[in-house]
Amino acid sequence: MPFARLRSRVRRAAASVREDVDSAVARDPAAVSRTDLVLNSPGLHAIWSYRVAHKLWKREHLRPVARTLSTVTRAVTGVEIHPGATIGRRFFIDHGMGVVIGETAEVGDDVMLYHGVTLGGRSLVKVKRHPTVGSRVTIGAGARILGPIEVGDDVQIGANSVVVKDIPDGAIATGIPATVRFPGHPGEDPYEALFGEPALFI
Repeated sequence: MPFARLRSRVRRAAASVREDVDSAVARDPAAVSRTDLVLNSPGLHAIWSYRVAHKLWKREHLRPVARTLSTVTRAVTGVEIHPGATIGRRFFIDHGMGVVIGETAEVGDDVMLYHGVTLGGRSLVKVKRHPTVGSRVTIGAGARILGPIEVGDDVQIGANSVVVKDIPDGAIATGIPATVRFPGHPGEDPYEALFGEPALFI
């Protein structure tokens, strides 16, 4: 590989890592420093490992390597992300333990998951069987989003909710099965919304 191409790839990878760290700093009030996050955040370690595994997955002959890497990552971080999943930029998993993301899941940009979230399937057929999650979505601890459903942009899903139907842009989904509502007024502050919707506590 020509040196210029290699240098370009290294720069892109470094920029992606910085972007992920910046996103984690903005979303994790317990973060002591950027160095602390880089060394101790299982969510960051899981997403970085996933990004490598996903690149390997795109090459048919390297898929066994990709699967092995994802298995090792699960053992180390407690986060299971299938290398075939598609995940956007600035993705952050807080705490990490117990997160499962299936092979055909698709996730947009600026998405945040808490521990115990499942983006799972409801079919044994080899088709699109996992959720498609839009951008700027927050999914609370223990939530289950199941099947080839679509979760729109700017959605909030409450802790322990079970989502089996599409959720439109800007909605709030809570409960088992999840019911959908919209913010009380345009621009409703998510923090203030917590007090009106206790199930959103994450």
